[in-house]
Amino acid sequence: MTKFLKFVLFASHVDWTKGSLYVALASITASPLLWNVVARNEYRNRTLTKFMGAHSGCTALGVTIFVAGLYREVLYKKALHDQAQFHLPHGIQTVVAWIIFGAGNFLVFTSFIALGFYGTYLGDHFGILKEQRVTQFPFNVLDDPMYVGSTLCFVGAALWYERPVGLLVSLYVAFTYYVALKFEKPFTNMIYENRNRSAKSKRW
Repeated sequence: MTKFLKFVLFASHVDWTKGSLYVALASITASPLLWNVVARNEYRNRTLTKFMGAHSGCTALGVTIFVAGLYREVLYKKALHDQAQFHLPHGIQTVVAWIIFGAGNFLVFTSFIALGFYGTYLGDHFGILKEQRVTQFPFNVLDDPMYVGSTLCFVGAALWYERPVGLLVSLYVAFTYYVALKFEKPFTNMIYENRNRSAKSKRW
């Protein structure tokens, strides 16, 4: 435990001259920025929908987000390897790292299953709306399980590769998602409120 605390404290000793760190941080920022800008434009202007249809447009955005996420992980791994290593006890470096990483992937996977492809990749901005709010696991445990799971994956990788800088990057990931949710949640709520209001007016 003492060595783990040293690992956490050592996170303040980062080589800020490494360009790969800034590239990784930029990719982390770009991902939610990309999907929010494209999705909001789609809701307002139907750019992709006019070009290829709502479902195909959402699929194109989903594939883009997925590929960008994979590339972001590559850049994160490169940034970790360019930074100082701090050896951890075997139990933390392997068992704890895999538990955290596994829990993160489990939350991401179960969130995807609960939401479906279009629910995961902002289908509501394309007019592909769900009948009702998703409340099954893991959404009955966490409000934003996919974002929590993604953040845990970054933490798990930091422990696995024994790079304290990964904890700082993970904090930045959590902050980025926090900011993204401040924009995403109200906008998504507005979409469904407009749908419900429209449905009520048609019934009357």
